[in-house]
Amino acid sequence: MPDHRGGPAGGRASAGASSGHNLMVRVASAAILAPAVLICTYVGGWVFLTLCGLAACVVLWEWTCLVANRPDARILAPGWAGLVSATLLIGFDWLDLAVTTAAVGAVVAAVGAAIWPVARDRLAPTWAAGGVVYAATILFGPALLRRDPQWGLTALLFLFATVWTTDIFAFFCGRAIGGPLLCPRISPKKTWAGAIGGLIGGVAAGIGVAYASGVGQLGIVGVMGFVLSVLSQAGDLFESAVKRRFGAKDASHLIPGHGGLMDRIDGFIFAAIAALLIGMFHQGTAAPGRGLLIW
Repeated sequence: MPDHRGGPAGGRASAGASSGHNLMVRVASAAILAPAVLICTYVGGWVFLTLCGLAACVVLWEWTCLVANRPDARILAPGWAGLVSATLLIGFDWLDLAVTTAAVGAVVAAVGAAIWPVARDRLAPTWAAGGVVYAATILFGPALLRRDPQWGLTALLFLFATVWTTDIFAFFCGRAIGGPLLCPRISPKKTWAGAIGGLIGGVAAGIGVAYASGVGQLGIVGVMGFVLSVLSQAGDLFESAVKRRFGAKDASHLIPGHGGLMDRIDGFIFAAIAALLIGMFHQGTAAPGRGLLIW
């Protein structure tokens, strides 16, 4: 009979216990973070804008530690300056200037990486600038959606429901069903069953929020949910590819059970900026929430 400490049965039991503990930690972290985010979203204004700005700064820090293997001042100094300035400018409705300051931060980070190399450092300027751009999306996407006075809150609740449910259903469907891997070269655990389950759950949750909020044309809303769910999963794969490129399992250890903030909101980053662009294309910068939901 196999030894319980080292044999196959003991190994499976230990792995199962570890997996169960990790799931409990993930749930506990989500139970704390999700209500806090929803409260800030409901309050809106500077409270929500500050949350977006802080998230952007943390994401840039995690990205920098991934690509440079340390908190590199060549990226963080101009990047944080651009993100903080953009946050303040959004609050005062100077949107064009906010975009400009974030772009300047990205350019300066790229120039810094190019002309001030550290010993044995081969950091490409594109990775430096890309971090600022990536972080800026988590600022501009949700912050500008929430500025819509009539539909901003509903649009964000729709976005949260779609992305969060996609993530939850993908996780549990993937574990329960298994099957062929979605993209084994990038992520060794994500399956087609999880992706499809996440897509179905995300679309259903988004439609549910829209229906409860009195939004009509639920067929169009379902299409929006489909697009955002797919992009959410693409964002997850993108971050997995970046981590694999630099040999990291997690972006950081900031959130127990989840890893870093990037690990928690990687899908939301892609979906949020897509939701903003769709809304702006349809209704302009003044009403992107309406543009996303009302057709």
